[in-house]
Amino acid sequence: MISEKIAKALSEQINAEYYSAYLYQSMSACMERAALKGAANWLFIQAKEEMAHGINIYQYILDRGADPALSAIKAPPASFAGIKEIFEATVAHEAKVTGLLNALASLAMKENDHACYQFIMWYVNEQVEEESQASDILSRINMIGNDQGLLLSLDNELAARTYVNPFPNNSKLSGA
Repeated sequence: MISEKIAKALSEQINAEYYSAYLYQSMSACMERAALKGAANWLFIQAKEEMAHGINIYQYILDRGADPALSAIKAPPASFAGIKEIFEATVAHEAKVTGLLNALASLAMKENDHACYQFIMWYVNEQVEEESQASDILSRINMIGNDQGLLLSLDNELAARTYVNPFPNNSKLSGA
């Protein structure tokens, strides 16, 4: 059984993960409307990963004998000025999520909950990749500037991203 404090913090993280999914879906729609289908694909897959993160945390809370406390999810922005603004917002958002996860890891250590700490460290480590990918894309967008041909080349590259379930052993995510 996990403490009430840990269960509450994990439930808040579920909300943050679901908000991230909403945010990336909104960004994906914006890129669809801008005819940047590759960027739309990359962002939609990001949304699916965030949903998987939330579901995995939800299952962890249940597995530890507590009840997840789901709450309202704030609506994300509905429009963005373009791909550069979207990836600037993505970089900033991923940094914010890293801070939330670091706080959760610190709480788990403070509560002497080694299992929760181990669980959260997967997310902390995964954030390094999340931040790196978003920063790399933003750097490339900045290098491209106003070159529409290079933007289309980047868009084609982003179209190649495919979804891979990050938690294949979680029956809620694997369809088993």
